[in-house]
Amino acid sequence: MTDRATEFGRQLRRRREAAGLSLAALTARIHYSKSHLSKVENGHATANREFAVACDSVLGAGGALAALVAAPEPVGFSGLPAVTSHFTGRDAELRRIGAVLVDGPATVCVLDGMAGVGKTSLALRAAWTAEAHFPDGCLFLDLRGFTPGDSTPAGDDVLDRLLRMLGVPAEDAPRDEDDRANFYRDRLRGKRMLLVFDNVRSARQVMPLLPAEPRCRVLITSRNRLNALDDAVHVSVGMLSTAQAVELFRAVAGERVPAPASASTSASADDLVARIVEHCGRLPLAVRIAAARFRSSPMWTLADFVTRLADEAVRLSTLDDGERSVTAAFTLSYRGLEADQQRMFGLLALHPGREVGVRSAAALAGVGVAEAERLLARLHDAYLVTQRPGGYTGFHDLMRAFAIEHALPALPAADQDAAVRRLLDLALATTAATDELLVPQRYRPALDLDDPPPVIEGFTDGEAAVAWLDVEWPNLVALCGMASARGWHRKCWQLAFLLRDFFFRTKLWDAWIHTHRLAVAAARAAGDTNALAMTLNNLGMAHVDRGDLEAASEHYEEALALFRASADEHGMVSALSNLAWVNLYLGDHAQALRDMGTALESYRRTGARRNAAITLRGMALTETELGAFEDALRHGVEAHDEFLALGLDLDLAMALNCLAWTHFRAGGLEAAVTWYERAADTAARCGSSHEVARAETGLGNVAATTGDHETAQRLWTSAATNPLDPLMVGEERVRRALAARPASE
Repeated sequence: MTDRATEFGRQLRRRREAAGLSLAALTARIHYSKSHLSKVENGHATANREFAVACDSVLGAGGALAALVAAPEPVGFSGLPAVTSHFTGRDAELRRIGAVLVDGPATVCVLDGMAGVGKTSLALRAAWTAEAHFPDGCLFLDLRGFTPGDSTPAGDDVLDRLLRMLGVPAEDAPRDEDDRANFYRDRLRGKRMLLVFDNVRSARQVMPLLPAEPRCRVLITSRNRLNALDDAVHVSVGMLSTAQAVELFRAVAGERVPAPASASTSASADDLVARIVEHCGRLPLAVRIAAARFRSSPMWTLADFVTRLADEAVRLSTLDDGERSVTAAFTLSYRGLEADQQRMFGLLALHPGREVGVRSAAALAGVGVAEAERLLARLHDAYLVTQRPGGYTGFHDLMRAFAIEHALPALPAADQDAAVRRLLDLALATTAATDELLVPQRYRPALDLDDPPPVIEGFTDGEAAVAWLDVEWPNLVALCGMASARGWHRKCWQLAFLLRDFFFRTKLWDAWIHTHRLAVAAARAAGDTNALAMTLNNLGMAHVDRGDLEAASEHYEEALALFRASADEHGMVSALSNLAWVNLYLGDHAQALRDMGTALESYRRTGARRNAAITLRGMALTETELGAFEDALRHGVEAHDEFLALGLDLDLAMALNCLAWTHFRAGGLEAAVTWYERAADTAARCGSSHEVARAETGLGNVAATTGDHETAQRLWTSAATNPLDPLMVGEERVRRALAARPASE
């Protein structure tokens, strides 16, 4: 290296360290790679003038660093279009691109992303930043892979245009496409040029245009991932952050938006703009169009514009300024799909959830899982859907709106109807499989399946079933609503029925009550008395578990009357037992104990072992309230042993907590600790945070009773992440009483 380069590196390091900046901090500000900066500082690379000017500006060197760099070589032909003055963010992407263009081993960088995400603007910003590194010139060519009204140009036409840019007369260019490609590559030998190919449809389209000269660099933008370009560095361009999107909106909208300040009006404006850009999905094209429309429409206030964009029915039409349109941009990507891919894209819009599992997608399309994976992968490569680990596919909010408004209507109504039926059948069959693992002893009515799925999710155990339900329950709730809306009554109430035990386990009361209210309405509409009685019984359980005893009693009483009218003895006993639990919580312990005794006798006679064990646990809790501790412990142990034999961990955890509670109330603190600790371990193993919190609260109560207030507070604090209802949980009533005592007591 020259003495000038060594001196520049020495001065640069001195000024950087004096400014208190690390290598990483400086690279973030000048948009060059950390490795290049390190090489320059150590004299292993020569800085160009643009690099020196950038460092000068950041470090406040007043031109001293730029003076150490030789005058730049004249840049050859440069056809780079102007870059927008409203460019925002993308620092990390610029660093990655810069590393390729300036000093990386790769010669090709692909910017891929969804339509409207700002790939071209990013490519131009990166190209202008690196222009001085390419003394033989910079070329820009739009390959029109996704240009409205244009067909993709043929390979020989593109090569002809490139050769003309390189100064080759038309008569000298070979006629054969392969000959032209060879001639083109030869013309680039020994040159250092930057070639920007915008709007590329496929790897096949661009491969003949890639130079063999290692000093040349190629920057490509595409709405497809161009997976076949194995040697390229791929930079996926995502959405802007909320702050960046707000900055972009403000820049484009100009004076129509109050400037950022500490004033309350500006704070209000910032909040409204943030809501606007969120409705735009933080997609740069959508944000720019929204800002342009707001800027030119004096009749709208920011609040008015928020309201308009919040309306999904007019959101896409609002994001159209007459020359640019989000819908038009998406349409080009959609039209580039094969027919089967377009069909899958439209059918995905039928799914009511935010994400679709691969088996659900297969059910919608009526294809096998492998074929569904292929179709989804193509949609993902085209940036029409998003994907995440676990096999789930989703939509950007604007893309979902586009699919609903433009892709779905293209499908026959019969095709849509059949797709939803297949989806619901899959949901019913899979949820039934999870319910069988969680509560194998439970009665389940025969499923109403129009098109039974050939294969459902395979669950190895209850833990796997719960893991699936933890992810899928919002989709299942939405599907329950879809069945209700379409008048498929049996599918609606059966899906709600199958979700009951999962909702009980997880205490998802809102979802439990919502689905069962839909199910009650469905059973009434269908005139299915048995289904209505079962659903009312289960809805009452949700209200009891939540502490709404009045609502629970109403549902149980109606269920009991329906069971009596149909002479359903098992149903009558179930409703009577449930009412006994209400009486326990209301304080009518004698009546509760009598009714539980009646229910226990019936359950034992019919061999309903789990129901009998649940009733024994209820009797133990009731007897504890009555002070009959010996009977309570006997019944509690019977319940414990039966749940252990049945392999029901959640029921076992509840029985362990029951026994601990009885020992605590009877004054057996040491025994209470033993049972509570076992309860906490069992509850944690089966994933019941509610029962863990109950056990921790009980252990805290023991500690507080023995004067160990520090341990008590630690345990109570841990349990507080899962609030307990004092009406339903005795441990919480005691905790509140103990916490209210003065510390000296």
